[in-house]
Amino acid sequence: MENKNLNQTVGQAARWSTITEIAAKILTPITTMILARLLAPEAFGVVATVTMIVSFADMLANAGFQNYLVQREFRDEKHQSDSTNVAFWTNLGISLCLWVGIAIFSEPIAYLVGNPGLGLVITVACVQLPITAFASIQMSLYRRSFDFKTLFTMRLISVSIPFVVTIPLALVGWGYWSLIIGTICGALANAVILTIKSPWKPSLFYDLKLLKEMFNFSAWSLMEAISIWLTGWIDIFIIGSALSVYFLGLYRTSLTMVSGILGIITAATTPLLFAALSRLQDDERAFNRMFFTMQRVVAYFVLPLGIGIYLYNDVATQLFLGSQWAEASRIVGVWAATSAVMIVLGHYSSEVYRAKGQPRLSFWAQVLHLVFLIPTCVISLRYGFWVLVYARALIRLQLVVVHLVIMKYVVGFPVRTMFTNILKPVVFTVVIGAIGLLLNHISPDFGWRIISIGICMAVYAGLLLAWAQDDVRMITDTFLKRQRIDNTAEIQS
Repeated sequence: MENKNLNQTVGQAARWSTITEIAAKILTPITTMILARLLAPEAFGVVATVTMIVSFADMLANAGFQNYLVQREFRDEKHQSDSTNVAFWTNLGISLCLWVGIAIFSEPIAYLVGNPGLGLVITVACVQLPITAFASIQMSLYRRSFDFKTLFTMRLISVSIPFVVTIPLALVGWGYWSLIIGTICGALANAVILTIKSPWKPSLFYDLKLLKEMFNFSAWSLMEAISIWLTGWIDIFIIGSALSVYFLGLYRTSLTMVSGILGIITAATTPLLFAALSRLQDDERAFNRMFFTMQRVVAYFVLPLGIGIYLYNDVATQLFLGSQWAEASRIVGVWAATSAVMIVLGHYSSEVYRAKGQPRLSFWAQVLHLVFLIPTCVISLRYGFWVLVYARALIRLQLVVVHLVIMKYVVGFPVRTMFTNILKPVVFTVVIGAIGLLLNHISPDFGWRIISIGICMAVYAGLLLAWAQDDVRMITDTFLKRQRIDNTAEIQS
């Protein structure tokens, strides 16, 4: 695909991806707001434990084939179709074996993660594994072809499931079962929609030689996924093993809330950036331009969001979770601030590694992070839950440093430009952060704090229109008009 056509395609995909995630992230917080008022933190703690197990099993079942299908430059359509069939049947077979294995050893697994007695819950929840196998391969093909319009329909239906399943079950007192059943129904809806709409249908074809070829790439991708899973869930495992499900629910729900808000941006941009960079892997100049354009767009949204949630963590927590979750506000604040830095300077490095066919770099980055993360969590927990919360959030910045070092010295990427590229968003964010800090000292009244948020937003908009008109035009061209995604100010690379 020529660079010009690719830029136009990515721009159109960016709009659909953004519309999808905005719609999803509008509905998801509403669902969370309702469920947080119907269910106790303990229920969310149980679901966090179950989700940890399901996500690990699902990752093993996928075996890295999704990234392979997106990143790989196939010889012809037959090669792509054959590879897709091998990925599908392998994925489905592994998922069925894992489900059976988990069902047999469900009670020992429940005991291992610190929640004895949840064997049946884990077995039922893992029915998602074979269901997800039907959807994951088709989803990869849609992402490869930048067909985010179709994924919009699927995503919208899946996030609407809680309104017709989860919330009614919670209202009649089903507790954590309402969350689990709602998740299963969402996975089932995804599988049905994608299987029906996908032009590709599985056929009875399998080739061990092709599997070996695919696994040469996917093995590193799988190892990377395992390492990312460990960095994302090791704190949940430690808290679940050492503390009550109340603290686990408090912690996990806070992180989920922040991820849901900032995920509007990351979930909309990450899949299409990976697909675009994969097509540009042999054109270094176009590759770098695509990365820097996306990084700057993301920085304009994520940095003020992160600092804003940090300064107004109590307001955000009360609005999204309710007054019974007031204790979670401190978790929400520190996690949002570190997430903003992590997303802008570290998150997209993994997409660079994968797009260049080097997922092992992401794996080693995660391993180097785990060397610091695990001792930090274990030692900090000895001093209490809140020490763990702050230590876990701050240690994420170490992963940013690791990514920057790998990008510069292994990939040969212009890391200095990553900082100069986001200078304006950083300065604007510091300005509104200082204003927000001053406004917070005027009055603790909830109404005034809402007004002060509006003032900060107005100031930020004014700064953009006064000193970043080219970037505003670039953002609107990317997401609102049918123009090239790289219409931005010159970036020295």
